[in-house]
Amino acid sequence: MASDVGERTRGGRNDADARRANDRGPKDGKKTDGSRDAEDDAPEDKEDGKPGIFQNPLVKIGLAIFVALLLVGVLIWWLNARQYEDTDDAFIDTHIVNVAPQIAGLVIKVPINDNQLVHKGDLLVEISSADANTRLNQVQAQEAQAETQYQQAVATERGTAAQAENAERDLARYRLLQRTSPAAVAQEQIDTAVATDKNAIAQRDAARAQISGALALIKVDKTQIASAQLNLGYTRIFAPVDGHVTQRTVATGDYVSPGQAMMAIVPLKLWVTANFKETQLALMRVGQKVTVEVDACGDADVEGHVDSIQRGAGQAFGILPPENATGNYVKVVQRVPVKILLDRIPRDCTLGPGMSVEPSVKVR
Repeated sequence: MASDVGERTRGGRNDADARRANDRGPKDGKKTDGSRDAEDDAPEDKEDGKPGIFQNPLVKIGLAIFVALLLVGVLIWWLNARQYEDTDDAFIDTHIVNVAPQIAGLVIKVPINDNQLVHKGDLLVEISSADANTRLNQVQAQEAQAETQYQQAVATERGTAAQAENAERDLARYRLLQRTSPAAVAQEQIDTAVATDKNAIAQRDAARAQISGALALIKVDKTQIASAQLNLGYTRIFAPVDGHVTQRTVATGDYVSPGQAMMAIVPLKLWVTANFKETQLALMRVGQKVTVEVDACGDADVEGHVDSIQRGAGQAFGILPPENATGNYVKVVQRVPVKILLDRIPRDCTLGPGMSVEPSVKVR
C-alpha cells in the first residue's frame, strides 16, 4: 500500500512537470511529448564548432613556404639591386656642330635636305663666288705690278751699284795720285771725284730702297692673294664631321652674312650625360659597365661604360653659383654629371641629343 502511494506521488509529480513544460513551450525545436520532426533527423549544423582555415596544418605549411619564398625573393632582389646605381635624370648628349658662313654672299646651291646623313667633306652650301673672284683678280694684278716694280728696282740697283763702284775706284786713284804727285792732281778734280762717288752711292741706296719697297708690296699682295683665295674657298661650305643635318634654315636665294646660323650637324658619336646624386658615386669608377634603357629604342637596351665623372656638381657651373656663406644654409644632395659612352647602338634605334634614358651602372 505504501508502494501504491509512492507511485501515485511520482505520477502526480511527472504530470505536474509535463504541464510546466507545455506552458513554457517547445525548447530547442523538440516537442514536449519527446517526438521529433523529420527535419530533426538531419545532422545538426555546428558552424561555431568548426576549426578555422588557418588552423589547417596544410594551410599553415603553405603559408610558411610562401613567407619563406617571399623573404628569399626580397633578399635576392636586395643583393642584386645593391650592385647597381641608376637614375632617370639622364639624356643623350653630343657636341652639336653649328654651320655658318665666313663670308657674305648670295646662296646659289644647297644640295642637302633636312635630317640627311652627311659625311665629312660633303658639300652643304655654295655661295656665289663672283665677288671673291673679282677681289682675287684685283690683288693678283697688284701683285704683278709690284713684281714689275721690283724687277725695275733690281735693274736700277745694278746700274747704280756699278756707277758707285767706278766712282769709288776713281776717287781712290785720285787720292793715291795726290799723295804721290800732289802737283799732278788738282783739288778740283778730287772734289769732283768725291761728289761723283757720293752721288753714285746715293743712287745705289735709292735703288736698293726701291727694291725693299717692291718686296714689301709683293709680300702684302701675296697676303691679299692668299686671303682672296681663302674667301673664294669659303664660297663652298663642306661638312666638318659625319652626322645628320638638323635645324636647316638656309635655302637657295638667301643672302647670308658671316656667322649667320644656317644649319646644325649632329655627329654620329653620341654619349649619355647622367646626373647621379653625389651619394651614388661612392663605388662608381671609370670603366664600369652600364646598361642604358632608351625610351626611343623600346625594349632594346644599349650597352655602355663609364667614361668620366665631372669634377664638381652641376650647380657650381651655373650662371649664378650658390654662395653658401650668405643667408641660411640648407644642405641639399647635389647631382654630378657622369659621361657614359655607348658601346653599341641598335641599328633601328634613332638617337639624338636631349632624348631621355635611364642608365644603370654596375658598381659591385
